Amino acid sequence: MAKSGHSDSTADVRWTLLDPDGLEDAYWDVVAPAMEADGLDPEADRPSHSWLSEHGFRGLVYALREYHDRSFAEFWNDDLGLEAGGYDWGIDHEPTVDALERYLDRQAQRLSWSDSTVEAHAYRLGRYVRAYEDVNGTPDLLTPVARDSDVPPHEAVDACWDTFDELDREVGRRTLRRIYRTTSNWYTTLVSRREAALNPTDGLDYDWTVDDRSGDNPALSPDHVRALFDAASNSRERLLVVALCAWGLRTSEVAALHARQLVLDDENPHIRFDERKNGPGTVAVIYGADTARERLAELADEADWSGYLFPSSRSATGHRSKSTIGNWFANLVTRADVPTQIVGQNTVPQMGRRFWYDRYSDTVEMLVEHQVSEIADEQGSASADVVWHDYLSADRRRELRRQFMREKLSTAFESADGE
Repeated sequence: MAKSGHSDSTADVRWTLLDPDGLEDAYWDVVAPAMEADGLDPEADRPSHSWLSEHGFRGLVYALREYHDRSFAEFWNDDLGLEAGGYDWGIDHEPTVDALERYLDRQAQRLSWSDSTVEAHAYRLGRYVRAYEDVNGTPDLLTPVARDSDVPPHEAVDACWDTFDELDREVGRRTLRRIYRTTSNWYTTLVSRREAALNPTDGLDYDWTVDDRSGDNPALSPDHVRALFDAASNSRERLLVVALCAWGLRTSEVAALHARQLVLDDENPHIRFDERKNGPGTVAVIYGADTARERLAELADEADWSGYLFPSSRSATGHRSKSTIGNWFANLVTRADVPTQIVGQNTVPQMGRRFWYDRYSDTVEMLVEHQVSEIADEQGSASADVVWHDYLSADRRRELRRQFMREKLSTAFESADGE
């Protein structure tokens, strides 16, 4: 590559007086030799901000930012025409990747981040964007929040919230909080630079940034669930409580619940999920079949019903959004006189799902440790867990779970249907 006649002395370069072409020449004349002397490839190894500062090139970064409104990463990619190995984002959408790298580059400049700090934030953003693509089927995180986007704001918010729902099942709560904070800061930066119209993480901190002493969202108590169900004034609200607390559905699954998923006349009533986050599966309907039938009968009388149990004529999806489900739940919490905060956290739909999980884990524990252990003793087996998994058929395990789960749910759904 051609070299100009610039001096190879760092101190001789007046960075702020150079135009972009001059900065490009100076990079090859001054920065590149220093990189080679340090074992770096000037055409492949994009130098970090800490390396540039340590080797006397802070003036280059300053000139780019203050005089040419670009980061070093933009200079590297656009002016020098180079590509860095860098962080592997794991998505195939160049505008999103560029936005992520610009953010990290600017934050590193503004806050003097070390290389390890940049890597930590890249890791958090990487977890988010890969989960976003897995959940929403697209690596494009920019279009939904763009100022000229055709995507309704509530759909952009739902896509983000659904992603955090998935991450909540993959990582610990402390890690999730770090991912949330970094992601929220990235969106905030996009908004402040007029590259986005909204920050879809707004309102998520009460779901994900919890007290370090608690690893999970607290669960609703049986009394809370009973109060919510008793306060429900119509089939929509009753189904909302049942879907969250008796079926343990995610908020997004409640919003998109469709009649074709419900198999209520089977010997073992259940809900089918052909495209659930973790693959196809079913959810047992132990309580609430009559509530579902009531809702289906009511909607069947409506003209042009789409089949969704929470339909919306204004939404492109045909069903209500996750945020709407959250608003309905909050309204019901108020009317039921359920505390608006539980263990210092806002009362949210996820606590209904947590209630279900607690009942389910208690059921399995009771079965294995108390009921099945008697069989193990009689058979001379050293482990009740071995009996549970190896000697009881899947049908028998299902039957036992339903029986004991029904008993536990009955303490909360005394006013519910008892099929």
